[in-house]
Amino acid sequence: MENAVNVQTQKDKYYQVKMSTEDFNRLSTYIYNELGIKMPVEKKLMLQSRLLKRLSELKIDNFKQYLDYVFSKEGKVQELVMLTDLVTTNKTDFFREPAHFEYLNETVLPQLTSINRRRKIKIWSAGCSSGEEPYTLAITLNEFLQDMPGFDFHITATDLAMRMLKKAAMAIYPIDRVANIPLSIKRKYFLKSKDQKTPTVRVVQELRKKITFQQMNFMNHSYPLDDDYDIIFCRNVIIYFDRTTQESVIGKQLRHLKSGGYYFLGHSESITSMDLPLNTIRPTISQKI
Repeated sequence: MENAVNVQTQKDKYYQVKMSTEDFNRLSTYIYNELGIKMPVEKKLMLQSRLLKRLSELKIDNFKQYLDYVFSKEGKVQELVMLTDLVTTNKTDFFREPAHFEYLNETVLPQLTSINRRRKIKIWSAGCSSGEEPYTLAITLNEFLQDMPGFDFHITATDLAMRMLKKAAMAIYPIDRVANIPLSIKRKYFLKSKDQKTPTVRVVQELRKKITFQQMNFMNHSYPLDDDYDIIFCRNVIIYFDRTTQESVIGKQLRHLKSGGYYFLGHSESITSMDLPLNTIRPTISQKI
């Protein structure tokens, strides 16, 4: 009982730790320079809340000591990945923004398959989070191509956060995550666990083997990709960047998109007034010139 009280007291101590303006400025500058993510002062409490658990786990008394550790030689190896995971936002769903998958199915895939009757369609899911987007893409392509022998597809899925990539590669999700997917699709592409208390589903191996997951920081000068893609999905990612960074990131991504390839943005994102080799088809769908 005494040990339990001591543990709770320790937790309470850390929840009282506050992030100073100096600490926040130091951290937000790093986040912007290294990750391209805007971190206005309004995000200070959010950042403080997300990092308090790390202070507790590392038994560090305040944010200044934590940042000194993060930027030390040892910290850059041991902690920067954890910090990056905690400050990035990862929200996604299966078949999120369904109009994109409808357009893919009704327009893009018929066009790609009419050009050449035997080929591999390549897609890049840029900012894949926990994997729902690339698996939705895999379902969409597999359904479309199942009666078209000679066609195949492969998806490259990238994200900054290692913890999200590990979840994506495992492909295991709480059962409520697939609640809105048609029953015929669920039966075909998801395996249900036998655990009655915390039921989960796992994406079938047939789809998992079609996807390669890798870490990527969009602030890097270039991206380690060997392929040129027919389609790039970069949705609800650049919204966290300022306008200059958005244009730079998209420009680097387009180096890996084939001429005539399709580029998809999130519903709240726009390339209006950007100097990019894209022709807008719909507000969030463009084609490389």
